[in-house]
Amino acid sequence: MLSKNQLGFLYMFISVCAFSLMDAIVKWSDAYPVGQVLFFRGFCGMIPIFFLIPRERYFDFYKTNRPLLHFKRCLAGLIAIVAIFIALRKLPLATVVSISFAAPIFTTILSIFFLKEKVGLYRWLAVFVGFIGIIIISEPGFSSLNLYYLYPIIFCLGLSYVAIAIRQLSSTEPVWLIGFYFSFSIMIISFFSFYQGWILPNLKDLFLLSMVGILGGLANLWLTQSYKLSEVTLVTPLKYLALVFGIVFGYLFWDEIPTIKTLMGATLVIVSSFIIFRREIYLKKQVSITRHE
Repeated sequence: MLSKNQLGFLYMFISVCAFSLMDAIVKWSDAYPVGQVLFFRGFCGMIPIFFLIPRERYFDFYKTNRPLLHFKRCLAGLIAIVAIFIALRKLPLATVVSISFAAPIFTTILSIFFLKEKVGLYRWLAVFVGFIGIIIISEPGFSSLNLYYLYPIIFCLGLSYVAIAIRQLSSTEPVWLIGFYFSFSIMIISFFSFYQGWILPNLKDLFLLSMVGILGGLANLWLTQSYKLSEVTLVTPLKYLALVFGIVFGYLFWDEIPTIKTLMGATLVIVSSFIIFRREIYLKKQVSITRHE
């Protein structure tokens, strides 16, 4: 029988694995329009959620007293997910994963404006270190005017507001309702991309595209369950395994080898987000959830 900490550790590990597999499939899916992949993320992402809805809520599960905040969370999440999908197709996998670790940096800054939090010296230092790391990772994009390096940063900005919105929503809304509205909004917005010329997938591709949604939906639920069961200090460092998966998948499937600058910048970004994480624990704040997309 596993303890709560061990279960939380396991949930975090499989969540990181699921997100990493989803990222790899999204990168593989560049033959299909982004909107079509978004449809599968939204539609199939709702499947795991429906298993969590309590029986007494089957007929009114969609009701909420905070529709505006759900709308803001979904809008920020849509911006983030479109940006990360484009980035995954256009940039090395390890590069995108490395920059995505910077989300807590932007969350720290946005919390000043949206949550009226005071940010002390340690967290400002962490923000500065993190931005240096982003600049080092993105230097090839700056020098060659490769605008695709902006997309992981846009993802971080969107995800940062998502983390703040979820922190506010979680006080009254169940996890499955937050996840449902997001997946449903992805599916609806994807319909506006029909003009791109959706492609009828074969059975193998249909399975892989469906896994984008199923893995994304399960990963979010496993991540939340991990934080519920275990000590945050124990499970959060596991999220950095995503960089290892990014390097391995990038090398195996696309012959990508991360540069020294990417690894140096990733180290600074990881150190930065870890400092922010430790300060939030010290100040007894709710730690922002890493990914919700």
